[in-house]
Amino acid sequence: MKKLNLGCGKDIREGYINLDIVDYGGNQIHDINSFPYPFEDNTFDEIFASHILEHVNNFNKTITELYRIIKPNGILIVYAPFFLNTKYFGDPDHKIPFSIRTFDNYEFIGNRKLKFYEKWKLSHRTNYETGAQFEVLEKKFITSHFPVLKWMDLIVNIEPVIYERFFAGIFSPEEVYFKLRAIK
Repeated sequence: MKKLNLGCGKDIREGYINLDIVDYGGNQIHDINSFPYPFEDNTFDEIFASHILEHVNNFNKTITELYRIIKPNGILIVYAPFFLNTKYFGDPDHKIPFSIRTFDNYEFIGNRKLKFYEKWKLSHRTNYETGAQFEVLEKKFITSHFPVLKWMDLIVNIEPVIYERFFAGIFSPEEVYFKLRAIK
């Protein structure tokens, strides 16, 4: 099983190709804003992207490139700071705001029944017809890494889109998490 740790930083993971723009020792060096990546089509079974996609210059180009190098049915795991949290706007290098709906434009619908907002969003996709499609296996908020607040995850993830729309400005989750399966 071939796995990529995209934008690894100092999190060098065993069993992964660790990729970043800086040499942290044990990683391959490449600027992820430079395309194409140094990998063949359909190379990876899993791509792990923790707190890196909010730093890219062009989200659509990056997702399209990740789609190119991930195998059919490969898993893309993404962690990113939620755009209303200080983890996002407190870092001047962050360029792409992440929401619970960030991957809506790339979501494979198939035959499943759509919710109202999903029907509307489907007719307003902005993925530039790239063809990159992912089945959303899981998406959720991570409210906090402080144990005393972890119980809030249960509440905010009952219906995360409604929570984001109406309540996230009052109590902002720290991160969003996505587990996506490439549909090719």
